[in-house]
Amino acid sequence: MIDYRKMGLKVGLEIHQQLSTKHKLFCQCERFQSDEFDTHFDRRLRPTQSELGVIDPAAMFEFKKGKIIKYHANRESSCLVEADEEPPHDLNMEAAESALIVAMALKASIVDELHTMRKIVIDGSNTTGFQRTIIVALGGFLKTKDRETPVQTICLEEDAARLAADHENYREYCLDRLCVPLVEIALSPVEGPPEEIQDIALSLGRLLRATRRVARGLGTIRQDINVSIRGGRVVEVKGIQKLDLISKVVEFEATRQSGLMEIKSELEKRGAKAEGVGLPLDVTKVFEETECELVKKAIERGGIVVAVRLKNFSGLLGYEPYPDIRLGREMAEIVRFYGLGGIFHSDELPGYGITIKEMKSVKRSLEMSDVDAFVLLAGPKDSIFDAAMAIVERARDAIQGVPYETRGPTPDGKTRFIRPRPGPARMYPETDIPPIPITEELLSRLKKEVPKPWEAQIEEYSSRYGLSRKLALQVFDSEYSELFEEMALKTKVQPSLIAATLTETLVGLSRAGLRIDRLDGKDLGELFISLDKGRISKEAIPQILEVILREGVELEDAIKKTGIVTISEEELFQIVERIVKENRNLIKEKGGRAFSILMGRIMKIVRGSVDGAKVGLVLKKRIENEMKE
Repeated sequence: MIDYRKMGLKVGLEIHQQLSTKHKLFCQCERFQSDEFDTHFDRRLRPTQSELGVIDPAAMFEFKKGKIIKYHANRESSCLVEADEEPPHDLNMEAAESALIVAMALKASIVDELHTMRKIVIDGSNTTGFQRTIIVALGGFLKTKDRETPVQTICLEEDAARLAADHENYREYCLDRLCVPLVEIALSPVEGPPEEIQDIALSLGRLLRATRRVARGLGTIRQDINVSIRGGRVVEVKGIQKLDLISKVVEFEATRQSGLMEIKSELEKRGAKAEGVGLPLDVTKVFEETECELVKKAIERGGIVVAVRLKNFSGLLGYEPYPDIRLGREMAEIVRFYGLGGIFHSDELPGYGITIKEMKSVKRSLEMSDVDAFVLLAGPKDSIFDAAMAIVERARDAIQGVPYETRGPTPDGKTRFIRPRPGPARMYPETDIPPIPITEELLSRLKKEVPKPWEAQIEEYSSRYGLSRKLALQVFDSEYSELFEEMALKTKVQPSLIAATLTETLVGLSRAGLRIDRLDGKDLGELFISLDKGRISKEAIPQILEVILREGVELEDAIKKTGIVTISEEELFQIVERIVKENRNLIKEKGGRAFSILMGRIMKIVRGSVDGAKVGLVLKKRIENEMKE
């Protein structure tokens, strides 16, 4: 059992939530996703110096990859602003008001004026080479069951372009998501186990949903977390889309950092110094007759082999203080960003076709001792030395413990290297957008729109619609809460059935491998209206939804394909009458206990064609009459 308090675990949460505005942040384009594009163009983005003449390390790292960016656009969802061919239009005040309402709900101190800033980003996710962001408020707090978590900043910013594909020499982005308004909330670092951190994120998400001003669905909310342990540096993990991954990511990252601190401690005992990490050395001649296929192919293609000496690192590149946590693996992650498949290191050699003789030759070339280690890289001349220098920096970081870097989540809750952490040099003022004053009149009007706490809204769901607390929470957390309320008021369908369909039924279909994101509110609304009109029964709902999702048909076609036709009351009475007559001996023997047996037999005939509750009422009355007779 890991003692996270003893470890000194601290986690800072950043939530990025899309706002449900009609238009984008700096133009009048409507926000919707499409895979049909009528415009295509290419760009190569370059880093720029800050006002102090400094280049951001994260921007330089992206630039060294040398990738061309290919953009795909649809004229209905993007314009010249997204293409960076036209200055930004006026700020979307609907988005600004939404961010201000969120700030009020968090008791934050709102700024006097909204000033737009540029944040350098040249990975291709912005055509401009920067992201526009606006500080809306400072301070405040998020109240949860066990604590009050301080808020650092609340910002309004534009979302990034949607990554379509990442190839060896180029990336592809779609501009439909670029410039969609986001509210970014950065919480102060807190201590506690991973489950508590996840609960804080859940509470913040619910507060945002309570405003009714945020977008819903997969991809509309992303969580970044900043993780550190005692004696280490802060590591940022970006882009966690699923809430239930947060605790897994925090647990893995805390364990990873703890393992790196163990390696640091061992290096300190050995007297390892940064200057003991050598510069890359060309050792291609050693491998002119190698049997290692990877090295042989690299040389045949005109590439070279370089080696880096790591003084006092022997045994530590392959050392695994915890499962899947190795310094050699971390180095391999880094060189993949330079187009290399990985590394060879002395702790795992001889092997992979590299012989003891070749190892000894490398050691002589590097003037190594028995306590030293080396890393080998094979690849193109134009990128290999940049990759090797990244290994040098990573080895020097290992002597310090935890590197200051940005990582991304994997589907199983682990993390992988993305790039170095950005520095303060990445921010500078936006010159195309004037400041916007925040007036007392505006704040006074918006105060009336600050929502009730989400806990109160859950209680309201339970009391107004007769839902259990569990079901009320499920429908509130789903992306269909507004549809639920609309259908509960518009139809006579039981609210509990509507809620269960929008949560439990859809979750069941998703677990069966069906893409429930293909369903929209219109499809589901028509389903409940058909149920209300008696065209379908509640038992038929899962089957109809499955046909819609599997075959991609409309509701009407799905009803026809299932072959489900509702039966009249007269037809139901006839079926019940026949079953009762056929089972008179059973009723005579068991009396009222025959109900469940006969109900099962009738439902085999009418399932999907009539409401089960209605069948039960008719059958119960008919059994009572039979017993009297």
